[in-house]
Amino acid sequence: MKTELNLQDADTFYDQLLNAHEGLSAEQSEQLNLRLILLLANQVGDAAVLRDCIESAKN
Repeated sequence: MKTELNLQDADTFYDQLLNAHEGLSAEQSEQLNLRLILLLANQVGDAAVLRDCIESAKN
């Protein structure tokens, strides 16, 4: 699992993420997050890395 910053343009990604949630209800925003998590998990693809990420996020 990568723990050092690995995003090419973290500020732009953050802005895009915030913009994606504009105008959404709390439920719609939660659904967007869930779909995004699944899409990103599919990009990672490695079950061990995903498990480590889940454990790290819980702390």
